[in-house]
Amino acid sequence: MVELQNLLETINYDIRIKQDARFMDQKCTPDVVCIIADCVINLRESDPSKEFVVQDIWDSQYFIKNVKAIFNKPSATNPTTKSEYDKFIQQPLRLLAYAGVLNIQKRGTKNFYKIENLHVLEYISLKDRNAYNFLYKYFLKVLSDSGLLKFFEEYRDKYENGLLLQNDFEELQSRFIKFIIGNTAINGEIEIRRIFPKILNVFACENNLPGSIKGRMSVNQFYYTDLMYNRKNWRDLSKDKTLSRQEALDESEQNIIEGTAFNAYLVQKAIGQIKKMYFDSEVKDQWSNGDATQVHHIFPKSKFPLLAHYLENLIKLTATQHYTKAHPNNKTDSINVDYQLVCLLAKSDSIEKSLLKNEVYYRKESFIYCINTGLNTELNYDLTFRQIKQELAKIYNDN
Repeated sequence: MVELQNLLETINYDIRIKQDARFMDQKCTPDVVCIIADCVINLRESDPSKEFVVQDIWDSQYFIKNVKAIFNKPSATNPTTKSEYDKFIQQPLRLLAYAGVLNIQKRGTKNFYKIENLHVLEYISLKDRNAYNFLYKYFLKVLSDSGLLKFFEEYRDKYENGLLLQNDFEELQSRFIKFIIGNTAINGEIEIRRIFPKILNVFACENNLPGSIKGRMSVNQFYYTDLMYNRKNWRDLSKDKTLSRQEALDESEQNIIEGTAFNAYLVQKAIGQIKKMYFDSEVKDQWSNGDATQVHHIFPKSKFPLLAHYLENLIKLTATQHYTKAHPNNKTDSINVDYQLVCLLAKSDSIEKSLLKNEVYYRKESFIYCINTGLNTELNYDLTFRQIKQELAKIYNDN
């Protein structure tokens, strides 16, 4: 993402200069950073320049409903959860402020935030994978600016050369602890030992390395799904330890439990994003006149629930296109196969145009995954968009 790269290049994140340990914290896992970014977008969508505080997010119905759905946590309105939720909101906000995505001003005892870089915040809010990509690139820059990256790279190099031992893990952890104590207001090891794994494990996941589990080096390489906050309570993410990192990333998106509140949240967030992205219908035909008020699942949600939250499977249509062409005779449980092809070809154009503009909403690989799943085929992920459309025409003509 160009905007993210530009942001990282323009800011010096050296901890020795800033002396702020809140560049990262215990609750800042990809899924938590993603949902808090999404809550900020929802809270300030009508006025991105307006300030907000932690309590504003806490009190929002969007946060109350969706955090309970995603993380299976007690209601945010429960007074006994105040301390936990304060960290859950505050820590990602502080990280985003350190990164320059948000602006932070302290007045009295309160931190006041406002959106500094809306494009990067939107990117982070779209999905966990984006938040993970942001965290990895951001951590690299923080570690590099602070003179710490070389020690993480030594850890990586030793593993790649078959020389990594528990002692090497302990040495890296010790260096990190001494650095933070020497350059920030944190003066105790316990808190730093909670922060260190959150950084190492993202680095380890991206580089196929052992990470940190319960204060020790993990036996196996660290996986994307291991990074998530309290994941056992809200996702069924059993994984094959032989999977590559990229395969594990794809598995995490494809193993959402259908029928859960979390899945419903993802679907509604995706539909909302498509509504924001397009004013007119994406299908330019004789029925495209009028307001495009409908978001249509190209491969129906009832038959392909695990595709329901993919932006690549959603298309903006007019009411006429949706209820008379996509769904014949207004029967929403049936699909016009010929118009399904029309929608796929139009969506291919939308995705290609978006990617050519370096926008961050789509992945060609996710579009091909939707096609392969919906049509029970095996298109190669290296196909160009022209080739994808040719293959689609062939599949539908053969049927």
